[in-house]
Amino acid sequence: MSIHTNNVKRVTTHVLQEMKLRNEKISMLTGYDFSMAKIIDSAGIDIILVGDSASNVMAGHETTLPITLDQMIYHASSVIRAVERALVVVDLPFGTYQGNSIEALSSAIKIMKESGAHAVKMEGGDEILESVNRILSAGIPVMGHLGLTPQSIYKFGTYVVRAKEEEEAQKLIADAKLLEEAGCFALVLEKIPSKLAAQVANEVKIPVIGIGAGNGVDGQVLVVHDMLGITHDFSPRFLRRYHNLYEEMKGAFESYIKDVKSQDFPNEKEQY
Repeated sequence: MSIHTNNVKRVTTHVLQEMKLRNEKISMLTGYDFSMAKIIDSAGIDIILVGDSASNVMAGHETTLPITLDQMIYHASSVIRAVERALVVVDLPFGTYQGNSIEALSSAIKIMKESGAHAVKMEGGDEILESVNRILSAGIPVMGHLGLTPQSIYKFGTYVVRAKEEEEAQKLIADAKLLEEAGCFALVLEKIPSKLAAQVANEVKIPVIGIGAGNGVDGQVLVVHDMLGITHDFSPRFLRRYHNLYEEMKGAFESYIKDVKSQDFPNEKEQY
């Protein structure tokens, strides 16, 4: 049964702001293809993130760095064709906005025009502020992303919890306020202490969505392949698996192979 938290026909950035004001939690999942996005949207999700995590779960890369702008547009276009209600946000991939703000705007415009997406997401704080401002000035909604920023994995060297030390925590708070002041409509906080995440959510007026950031934020996001148990070799503390689709799907494939080998499939009713 579909569970819709409200009766809106289409989730917008304005709807998300209203949800924060009335303390209604925001649900967000990643989506990369038409079929999965159709199911996610019909369940009543608020936001679908076409994440650069497609580089990992769809293409098998170790990091998010290899995925290209055109590949992100391909995934985003597939999702957009499936979605009727959710807000669709697309990650700007690594190397498409860090160089300069003109390049960043060009990348964002290309995503919006060619995919039909509703917003873009960018990793970083004051170091990308010029790019954020330029994109926002063109009328493109931007979601920020602070804390563990996977596109910077080689800078940090590991996927450990970020902002545990006071100096980094204070920078994160300052960056969150900078992104809010610039006009970002929401903010993702990844893998940071729950008390810090709750503090940020209380100090900014825009929705704060967490992944590994505790329950004191305005919403939660997970990678759909992780929460469904399709990926089975990735078990961070913050992940709750709602199914074990890896084993279920493997079992279905094994049954199909067995039926083909034994000539049980197709049977008489499955032939013309």
